[in-house]
Amino acid sequence: MRSVVSHEQQVKVIEKERPVIQPNYVLMQTRYSMVSPGTELTSIRRSGSAPSSLGYSAAGIAVEVGEQVDHIRIGQPVACYGAPYVNHSEYLLVPKHLITPVPDHVDLKEAASAGLGAIAIHALRQSGLVFGEIAVVIGLGIIGQLLARIAHAAAIKVIALDLIEERRAALREVPGIAVCSSNAELEDAVARVTGNIGADAVFHCAAGRQKELLDGSFDWIRDRGKIVIVGDMVMEFTRSQMFKKEADVIISRAGGPGRYDAAYEKECRDYPIGYVRWTEGRNMQEYIRLLSDRLICVSSLITRQSSLFDVAEMYRDFVDRPQQILGGVISYDGP
Repeated sequence: MRSVVSHEQQVKVIEKERPVIQPNYVLMQTRYSMVSPGTELTSIRRSGSAPSSLGYSAAGIAVEVGEQVDHIRIGQPVACYGAPYVNHSEYLLVPKHLITPVPDHVDLKEAASAGLGAIAIHALRQSGLVFGEIAVVIGLGIIGQLLARIAHAAAIKVIALDLIEERRAALREVPGIAVCSSNAELEDAVARVTGNIGADAVFHCAAGRQKELLDGSFDWIRDRGKIVIVGDMVMEFTRSQMFKKEADVIISRAGGPGRYDAAYEKECRDYPIGYVRWTEGRNMQEYIRLLSDRLICVSSLITRQSSLFDVAEMYRDFVDRPQQILGGVISYDGP
């Protein structure tokens, strides 16, 4: 089977052995996988002489189901999440807690965003926001777009900021979200929407060194509000900015409890729901429900589709023309 890897800072397609089914796992034939540009471009830049798999979110058809898997049947549409089990490959062997059924009426191309959706959901849960509270979303790449839509669907008031007009235009499709193009415009929106109280939480979905932006976000929250770091952001800020609001600064790690825990992922030991209500697997299931019930729509966010034969070009466009590509998927329907 073919698989997309990074090798010596280049994107390549290589041949790998097709995985063999085993108990507690599902073998999926991939139809679509979605690119997570922040994570994957970093992996490409850091790649060395050993090929490294790219990707962590995909959808396809279950072709084999291992023993002790009772929620998926052969031939069923499914979505999955979580490296190293999920990547850009024609076949994926996925632990049962990292794969979920997809209703027939949900487009598999949209379902391929399940991993990114779980990340956005976990970030929202980390903030503790509830109905009627106010969120500011900074950075409207694919994760920021999903987070803003999911928060809006949960009856949270959303104010969003991005410097790229195409990304702002994509979010304006959702009525009721205040979309801003500058810090000054954002400050006016926060004052207007909150009655000068301040937002309950600010979500940083951008990456890199953003000290001035991070410092400024303390001015946008209410007393004892929260700053949630979602993107790969360098956490540099002025202590006095945090001190004056007694703010909480929170890291949101991936898709939820269970991520990076071999007992949960590899060994398929679930966390008891009475102790851990929302695992990464249950977050992914909830994201698919949002798509199924049409509480969010992500089709307009998929602005680029590539086959395995021209996938390297899509990654170059993420670097060279970020304003022209928002969500990118790889299709596996070709020869």
